[in-house]
Amino acid sequence: MMYHSSGMDYSREPGMPTRFVWPYGGRSVYICGSFTGWAQHPMTPVEGCPTVFQTVCNLPPGFHQYKFVVDGEWRHDEHQPHVSSNYGTVNTVLLARESDYLPPMLNPQFPAGSNMDVDNEAFQRLVKVSDIGLSEADLEISRHRISVFLSAHTAYELLPRSGKVIALDVDLPVKQAFHILHEQGIPMAPLWDFCKGQFVGVLSALDFILIMKELRNHGSNLTEEELDLHTISAWKEAKSFMNRQINDGGRTGPRQLVHAGPDDNLKDVALKILQNGVATVPIIHSSTEEGSYPQLLHLASLSDILQSICRYFRYSLGLLPVLQLPVCAIGLGTWVPKIGESNRQPFAMLRPSASLSAALNLLVQAQVSSIPIVDDNDSLLDVYSRSDITALAKDKSYTNINLEEMTVHRALQLGEEPYSPYGISQQRCHMCLPTDPLHKIMERLSKPGVRRLVIVEAGSKRVEGIVTLSDIFRFLLG
Repeated sequence: MMYHSSGMDYSREPGMPTRFVWPYGGRSVYICGSFTGWAQHPMTPVEGCPTVFQTVCNLPPGFHQYKFVVDGEWRHDEHQPHVSSNYGTVNTVLLARESDYLPPMLNPQFPAGSNMDVDNEAFQRLVKVSDIGLSEADLEISRHRISVFLSAHTAYELLPRSGKVIALDVDLPVKQAFHILHEQGIPMAPLWDFCKGQFVGVLSALDFILIMKELRNHGSNLTEEELDLHTISAWKEAKSFMNRQINDGGRTGPRQLVHAGPDDNLKDVALKILQNGVATVPIIHSSTEEGSYPQLLHLASLSDILQSICRYFRYSLGLLPVLQLPVCAIGLGTWVPKIGESNRQPFAMLRPSASLSAALNLLVQAQVSSIPIVDDNDSLLDVYSRSDITALAKDKSYTNINLEEMTVHRALQLGEEPYSPYGISQQRCHMCLPTDPLHKIMERLSKPGVRRLVIVEAGSKRVEGIVTLSDIFRFLLG
């Protein structure tokens, strides 16, 4: 059953039987809404529970609003999605076409304390934007409210109560930096230049991928001696020179460090991350206008900002109607092209037998942070990410590998415990269904360490697409 809140049974009318519940007591309770023409219909007490009133209404597909009349006063359920309308604050419910039912295992999770259920054993439906009453105005309202929230809160609020932030000296050998990232379990670290007295950049897993590719191009495997010969600053200068040669014929200077201050608002921080194509932005504080004596406070990420959004709107999802839409209705993320579709970019996937060299090339050329690893049926087995390259520091594996000969399967095993069975890794493989609502996608992506969700078909785990933190923010910020 779908619990919401009404007494009149519309079983002979077309639509989906939907039960509405008012669990907060009263002497007389009525429901009225867009599906009743805002006429009042009585609700009846549940047997054995005199403070709980219920009714069943048949609702057509679409976006509906409703309110309760309790002892002559208009009321709404604060624990259900609600929005402001011409009738004051009203509750909302979104129903799709009855013909689009899918198995019960695809049922979206509503907020804790939800009293909504569907009067059918098949709960979830595949929703399309054209099937629902969510207008462009609803979308803009959702975006506006998120923008207002982000503009009103600062990066200072992202700082944890306790923790550590690791920075690397630019004069460290690349080998030592490589080991530090692996041992600390971090994919990147800010760079400190002692001579300049400032932070000058970031060293990331992508740098190690480019180093390995560059050494391979010169006919050499990655050895300890070669990593010892190069400092981080030397590598950054070489990388800057290569970028100038490729992109601008040597006309541009080194890329400046993208950073933010603790007083910058969250919207500006998110836009810096998106516009510069970086994973994190260092939050740096200086007590002087010249920026001397900078203090590294935190590495802000889209995950941090998404956590703030989810925490703020968790119990008022009705303020953001778009969050109730399934990801397939929005077209969010990158999807595997269907047969006959020529307007979509190729979707990056690899087999476990592919070479590590092929995986690294694809990460760089496709400009993606991770690649789904699939079987012959395109069912998800694992995910290879840029940060997995640091696993080569374990037991100094980089000293005896050949990028062309090592498979992705073997490379992933380097980061696992010995004798662990090969299969879907719960640590790397974070999945969702095409029918999962946007608020559920956001909750999962807001968890630490989760930067993307692989969209899979229920049951077969066939890969259908991928949605990232960047996709979420590009959509929310318009």
